[in-house]
Amino acid sequence: MRRNLMLALALAAVLSLGVAAIASALTKTTLRAGNLIVTFGGGTSPKALSKHKYTPVTTTVFGKIKTSDGTHPSALREVIFDIDKDVKINVKGYPVCKASQLEARDTVAAKRVCGKTVLGNGGAHAEIAFPEQTPLKITSPLTVFNGGERGGKIKLLIHIFLTVPVPAAVVTEVTIRRKGSGIHSISKIPRVAGGSGSALDFNFKLGKTYRYKGKKVGYFEARCPDGVFKAKVKKVLFQNEARIPGVAPQTVLKGALAVPCTPKG
Repeated sequence: MRRNLMLALALAAVLSLGVAAIASALTKTTLRAGNLIVTFGGGTSPKALSKHKYTPVTTTVFGKIKTSDGTHPSALREVIFDIDKDVKINVKGYPVCKASQLEARDTVAAKRVCGKTVLGNGGAHAEIAFPEQTPLKITSPLTVFNGGERGGKIKLLIHIFLTVPVPAAVVTEVTIRRKGSGIHSISKIPRVAGGSGSALDFNFKLGKTYRYKGKKVGYFEARCPDGVFKAKVKKVLFQNEARIPGVAPQTVLKGALAVPCTPKG
């Protein structure tokens, strides 16, 4: 038991340092409303990209959620954002996983079933706050699986596994569709621990290359005509499901992020 606890604490420390390192190295922005302070950001690699030709890139995304008074944060439930036309997504020909294959499975089991569909990996922390109890901080690996494309909509499945209060997989579905010449994304985050759980931070890296119809393609492809990728965060919805006194039942944040790139060619 003690060994497992020490391993869990060590993993939590490593993931915390990872989030801090990622945040310091990438473009980020901070949004505030009520007692919520939300920092999010990202970046691409390589940074130098053709002005005209789309080429495969790896994208890193991170987020950190806290409160100004140190209380348990409201639960993140929905994220909606748009990305400009200089980024596109390919999933045709890439193996597909179903959400039902990930539910009730820990990370090892999920990868055993859908390992060929993995698009990215990272980590996350969540906090469980039951009434009249000290909040519990939970650490989990985070894995992104390809949910396929249907009817012009691309689906990603973000899997984490919590061990408290009972072992449970949390699968967030991200729906992406092309909007005009850009990308529109909607993420729906399930309730955690019956509403007592809230995300504290997350980070993950996405980027796969594969062959489709004899050609090498990237899951993410980008070009850099003007030196910046523009993302508009249209809605970040939080709900006070743990019923923390003095906190609004619902909080909505909006913002924008400009991620620099280097044009070449």
